[in-house]
Amino acid sequence: MAGTFAVIGDPIDHSLSPNMHSAAFRHLGMDCSYIAYRIMRGELAEGIDALKKIGISGFNVTIPHKVEMVRLLDHIDETCSITGAVNTVSNNGGSLTGYNTDMGGFLEPLERRRVDVKGMTVLLLGAGGAARAIVAGLASKKAGFVTVANRTPEKADELCTFAKRLGLGSDACGFDVSLKGYDMVVNSTPIGMNGEPSPIQLGDAGEGLVVYDIVYKPMNTDLIKRAKKGGHTVVFGYEMLLGQAVRAFEVWHAKKAPYDAMKRALLGGV
Repeated sequence: MAGTFAVIGDPIDHSLSPNMHSAAFRHLGMDCSYIAYRIMRGELAEGIDALKKIGISGFNVTIPHKVEMVRLLDHIDETCSITGAVNTVSNNGGSLTGYNTDMGGFLEPLERRRVDVKGMTVLLLGAGGAARAIVAGLASKKAGFVTVANRTPEKADELCTFAKRLGLGSDACGFDVSLKGYDMVVNSTPIGMNGEPSPIQLGDAGEGLVVYDIVYKPMNTDLIKRAKKGGHTVVFGYEMLLGQAVRAFEVWHAKKAPYDAMKRALLGGV
């Protein structure tokens, strides 16, 4: 079945989603295309109207539109209603249905490593749309506690309230935080995307720390480099991206995604 798909966001040039989905289409012999489409902050409604006019079959949503996109949907699935954020949309004759595949995409690499999240104390950097999905994922696996570190205290407090609503203990802090007592640190901010240093120091981290950076390009961010140097367990951002892309593919096409073909295409770009 033919169709046109896209990823929307700003910035968008760095996106590797077109590589992955195009590779999946080639592998399965599907007559589909996938483009990156920049929609600037404040112009989301107009951008979505333009996509509807060209008959877009579905699209992914990235920074900064994941939360705002929810109000433009006609239907949402359970993952969307839990997280309050959307990263995958299907278009059925102009009717938009939203999904959040970040939650499952975040958990999959941990499950592959047999990391048991239950009871963990987690430091989460950032409080945006991806952070909400991560908190929901942590709550679903019965993590013990999450501390939200964010530059804007109000946003951190909002996310803490959300975490508590899901039954997860939570508090907020700034980036000048000690890692003593934490089992995992997750970076859900764009920090590291442009090669800048991580605001978090790993020097006082205990043994067995899991360091998960959802920035996928570059693959070895400053945080990841420091984690490797400290001998910590590392989870790369491309793994979450791959996990959510596989789920998005299956939402749109109702068939199993070619995981290995998508992984090869993804790693060719990071």
